[in-house]
Amino acid sequence: MGERGRLRLQPDEAPAPVPDAEELLRQVAAGDETAFASLYDLVAGPVLGLATRVLRSHAQAEEVAQEVLVEVWRKATRYEPERGSALSWVLTIAHRRAVDRVRSHQAGVDREQRAGLMDVRRPFDEVTESTLAGLEQQRVRQCLSALTELQRESIVLAYYNGYTYPEVAEVLKVAPGTVKTRIRDGLIRLRDCLGVDR
Repeated sequence: MGERGRLRLQPDEAPAPVPDAEELLRQVAAGDETAFASLYDLVAGPVLGLATRVLRSHAQAEEVAQEVLVEVWRKATRYEPERGSALSWVLTIAHRRAVDRVRSHQAGVDREQRAGLMDVRRPFDEVTESTLAGLEQQRVRQCLSALTELQRESIVLAYYNGYTYPEVAEVLKVAPGTVKTRIRDGLIRLRDCLGVDR
């Protein structure tokens, strides 16, 4: 019989059985790095998929997936098989991490928005809105022209051009306190000119 015949008669070698996630996690808990590599291959895809669905950002999801797998390595001894499958335990960690990342990101956005609002808040916005809102443009121009040049420049820069008090002070080359005084006095004169009640 030729070489090919001999090869055909040899029984196929069965692949080595792949341990399930529970067994791999038990081995990881004992410090087995090879088992961790196999567990990584088994759960990395589902972890990344879950993190991507929660975060909607592939880059952030990859970061979270790496954090989760490091946590699995460190905390494998805490896995309790009677409380659920190994995969559900890993995915619970992944979900918690992804949600924490979303909350952390949202908290950062909220902080930035609050800080931004505090930076642009002006002490006389309420007076300005009640004074200028809904009035005819021509009447406002007439009243603005009755102000001193310094008051008019300060008000126009702050309320028409959107400058902050420090920016107005820089443009006009005066102290911020002077700008506030000019604007306050100018708004009072505008209010009187336009006949707006206090």
